[in-house]
Amino acid sequence: MSTVARLIHPATDVSNRPLCANPLVDWLLNEGWNIASPRELVGQLGDRMVDIGIPVYRIRVNIRTLHPQFIGTVYAWQRGEEEVTEVSPSHAIVQEERYLKSPYAAIFQGAGGMRRRLDVADVDLDFPILEELRDEGATDYVAMPLVFSDERINAITLASDRPGGFSTAELETAYDMLPVLSRLLEIHAMRRTTRTILDTYLGKQAGERVLNGLIKRGDGEDIHAVIWFCDLRGSTPLADRMPREAYLALLNEFFECMAGSVVDHGGEVLRFLGDAVIGIFPISATTDRPELCPEHTGACAKALAAAQDAMKRMEDLNHARRERGETPLGYGIALHIGDLLYGNIGIPERLDFTVIGPAANEAARLESMCKTLHKPILISAELARLVPDKLVSLGCHALRGVREPHEIFTLPSCP
Repeated sequence: MSTVARLIHPATDVSNRPLCANPLVDWLLNEGWNIASPRELVGQLGDRMVDIGIPVYRIRVNIRTLHPQFIGTVYAWQRGEEEVTEVSPSHAIVQEERYLKSPYAAIFQGAGGMRRRLDVADVDLDFPILEELRDEGATDYVAMPLVFSDERINAITLASDRPGGFSTAELETAYDMLPVLSRLLEIHAMRRTTRTILDTYLGKQAGERVLNGLIKRGDGEDIHAVIWFCDLRGSTPLADRMPREAYLALLNEFFECMAGSVVDHGGEVLRFLGDAVIGIFPISATTDRPELCPEHTGACAKALAAAQDAMKRMEDLNHARRERGETPLGYGIALHIGDLLYGNIGIPERLDFTVIGPAANEAARLESMCKTLHKPILISAELARLVPDKLVSLGCHALRGVREPHEIFTLPSCP
C-alpha cells in the first residue's frame, strides 16, 4: 500500500516501522508531526535530506498566508548554517520584477514543477535566480508546488551543488514526500492564520486569551489597566461630504496616529468604534500603594508617552493637510485608570471581547470633555497622582452620568 493510501485509509495499522521505503516520508510521519514550527520543520528536513545522501545545499519553502500585511513567509535553509531564516514579504512584492520573474510566480499560476540543470552547456537561464545560483556553484535546481487541501498552491525549491546534480531516484524521493510535507505545513499555516486573525481583529492580548480558552459568552477576568479613549472631531460632516474612499483613507490616517501610538508604546487596541479607539495598558500587579508600584507607574508613563506621540503625529498630519489646502482634524484623547471586566459579551453566535465597567464609562465621559475644555488630551486625577511629571490641573468638573465632580488634568505641552 502506498504512503498516501496509508495516510487516508482509517483501517490501516501504521504502528510497525518502517512505514514504507521512502526515508523522508517515514521521517515526516514518525518525527515531523512533533516539530513545533515550520521554521524548525524546514531546518530538520534539510538536515535529514543531507543525512540520507540527497545532495541538497539550499532549500526555500514559500507558504502563502492570510495576513493583512504579508503575502506569505519564505523559510530558507542553507547547508552548514545553524539557523533557518524567515522572511515575510509584503503584498506589494507581487508587483515587483524580482517576483514576477521568479519561479514562484510561475508555480503559483499553475505552471507545475520545473527543473533546470545548471552545469550543462547552453543552459536556459529563464529566471534571474538561476544565474545567481549558477554563479555560487549550483549544478541543479528544482521547484515544485506544495498543494494544500483548499487547493492553495505554495512552493518548495531545492538546489544541489554536486557535479551532475540530483539523480532521478533522489528527485523521486523528494517528490513522493510532498503530500505529507504539504499536510504538515498546512497545519502550521492554519495555526498561524488563526493567530493572525485573532491578533488582527481582537488584539494580541485579547486574541491570546481567546486562543487559550476564553471563548464562551461570560468568560473573562477582572483586570486593572490604564484606559485610552479617543475619537475624531467633526467626523459626521466629513463623512457626509467626502467620497467613501477618501473618508476611509482619512479615518485610517487618524487611526495610524492614535492606535499606532498605543501599540508602539506597549498598549493594546481593543476596539474601533466608528471614529473612536479604545485601548488599554494592562497592569497585573495588585497593591495598596500604586504610586510606589513600578508596574502601575510604568503603565501610566507609557500611556502618557503614547498620548504625546499621538499629538505629535496629529500635528504632522494636520501640517500636511494644510499644505494640501485641507481642514485640520480635531480630536480628543482621555486617559484614566481603574478596574475593568475584560471578557466576552454579546450573544452566543456573535461575541465581542472587550472591556466594560464604570472605569471604561468614566474614560468615555472624560473624553467628551475635551471639546468643552478646549484641550485635545485630558487625564483623570486617579492617573495624575501616579506620575512624577507635573501635569496641569484644569479644575474640578462634573462628568455626565458620574455622581461626583472630578479634577481633570492635561499635559503641560498640550495646546
